[in-house]
Amino acid sequence: MSVRLLGPLTVIRDGATVPLPASRKLRALFAYLALAPHAVGRSRLCELLWDVPNDPRGELRWCLSKLRGILDEPDRRRIETPGDTIALDLKGVSVDAIDIASAAAGGIETLDLQRLQALSGLFVGDFLDGLEIDRNPHFNGWLIAQRRRFRSWHAAILEHLVNKLPADADEMSAHLEKWVELAPFDGRAHVALLARLAQRGQIAACEEHLASAAKLFASEDLDFGPVREAWRTIRGERPAATLRARPAFVPAAPQASIVLPDSDVAASCKASLAIMPFVEEAAVGDPCGDLSRGGPSRGGLADGLTHDIITRLAKLRDFFVIARGSVFALSEKNIAPEDAGRRLNVDYVTTGTVRSQAGRVVVSVELVEVRTARIVWAETFERRPDDIFAILDDIGNSIVSSISAEIEMVERNRAMLKAPNSLNAWEAYHRGLWHMYRFTRTENGQARHFFDMALRLDPTFARAYAGLSFTHWQNAFQRWGDRDRESALAFEAAGQSLLVDDHNPAAHWAMGRALWLRGEQDGSLLELERAVDLSPNFALGHYALSFVHSQSGDPNAAIGSSDHSRHLSPFDPLLFGMLGARAMAHVRLGQFDEAAEWALKAAARPNAHAIILAIAAHCLALAGRIDDARTFAAAIRKTLPNYCADDFIATFRFEPDAAALFRQGAKRIGLG
Repeated sequence: MSVRLLGPLTVIRDGATVPLPASRKLRALFAYLALAPHAVGRSRLCELLWDVPNDPRGELRWCLSKLRGILDEPDRRRIETPGDTIALDLKGVSVDAIDIASAAAGGIETLDLQRLQALSGLFVGDFLDGLEIDRNPHFNGWLIAQRRRFRSWHAAILEHLVNKLPADADEMSAHLEKWVELAPFDGRAHVALLARLAQRGQIAACEEHLASAAKLFASEDLDFGPVREAWRTIRGERPAATLRARPAFVPAAPQASIVLPDSDVAASCKASLAIMPFVEEAAVGDPCGDLSRGGPSRGGLADGLTHDIITRLAKLRDFFVIARGSVFALSEKNIAPEDAGRRLNVDYVTTGTVRSQAGRVVVSVELVEVRTARIVWAETFERRPDDIFAILDDIGNSIVSSISAEIEMVERNRAMLKAPNSLNAWEAYHRGLWHMYRFTRTENGQARHFFDMALRLDPTFARAYAGLSFTHWQNAFQRWGDRDRESALAFEAAGQSLLVDDHNPAAHWAMGRALWLRGEQDGSLLELERAVDLSPNFALGHYALSFVHSQSGDPNAAIGSSDHSRHLSPFDPLLFGMLGARAMAHVRLGQFDEAAEWALKAAARPNAHAIILAIAAHCLALAGRIDDARTFAAAIRKTLPNYCADDFIATFRFEPDAAALFRQGAKRIGLG
């Protein structure tokens, strides 16, 4: 059996089309249940599909009875009714929409040509083509959201298909025309179509298309200049023109833009992001991912949260963030987020809703990669509205930190898949981060190499200087090189980062750590506090404050900063350090059992290095857990045979009382 949700709803069994009842609500129910990720409550389905009828549950039972006749098999019931919920069992059934959604979740960019062609062939029409239900805003809102999502996936599939097909493939023109139809304000689609027409010598058709596209862009106040420039380049390169309009990041104006096929873009090419205005709702969200139900309003808490997230992300200075005015202007024109992302030519789009539900505030967020239409991250935050502004501040912190971390992870992984000699500065920087977070001497050297490459390509890249400083800091801290020399190099690179961008929190973070290496604690704390003042969401700044305070500053402040850094970035590559700093702070407070528990959590992290294991060994020894402590001591001495308390104490900058405590623990396990 197979089910088609793209185009008119169709069920096929043994090669024959199964007749369906004429009821629109039955078809709507079938499609909704097919895409629901889990069982749906009967009350929810009644609310979704029936406009206050006399007997909604009776009508629901009638629809279910008809669906059983269509779907059930002699040895298998496909409609399940656990409790007061309903679910479809579609195992073994081919459903076009589910196949496409699964492919998008796995990454359209990873698919081969044959798979892309097969998926493209599934788009025989709009999602549930021709199915609307009068006076039913709940279902129609869900339907609109699904149609937008599938159109976005269709455009992404076509873009990647065009880039993988041979330039002379017969089906190329049809794919290009459909791509332009689905994404009329995507400059890359127009450039690719112009290149194809030019390749075939159809210059008059190019000029005609250019004129009509220019009028279209002008009608929406979008910048058509880059497409026009791309056409000049293509025409000048004939007959060598190809349709490969190389994707690249554009840190330009908050309007649609397109990179020329061989243009020299600013070397750093930061990733770009648009935060679309969150929608304020009163209704309960549905289980199929609908974010468009329930009477959106403007000017309330949702708009305030959107503005706050945009401002905080901009302060991180990690990537280019589209200004508030541009995203709100597109939203007021009722432009779908996926379409807005392509019009703005950004790499990522964030959408969300804010709603009140049974005495709770619920915020749902999605981060989508525009060129693949893949959901990179999605989360729902629920809080009781005791202090609504404090709640939204806390949720905003979590959203900003998660978006930053998720984008960094995607960019790191993408950079690792590219040939090293093809990297731009942004990609080289993220390749360096990937190696840096391995925390071995060899990988640290690789990280330094890629940070140097990034700086050769873009000498104004503040974050790359901060990364370079970190690699020298690691060499000094881990004793992988001469400590004095590496400390000086860490300080020099941090200084360059500050010269390039004094408002970048990472620059002050790098300087704060470098000053700690030099024994200048007061200056170190000032720089680190400046980092978190510039960006309160900068998790590494809070962690570094915890690290410094844990040794010779305020141990209670160290615990608070450690907790805050982990709250902001719960899956951070430096999580072992956040946990280890908290453990050392507990030792200074005489709380040895607590110190042991936090140290064990730090040592359990997969990238924890020998110094973290040493923190665990000393904390466990002080807590009287001698056997566990000796296990860690033995693990350390497998790689560092002569390791002892002097090495541990010299690594940090403990005040005398703390140093004495750690020496006491070391003596108990033979590290004295």
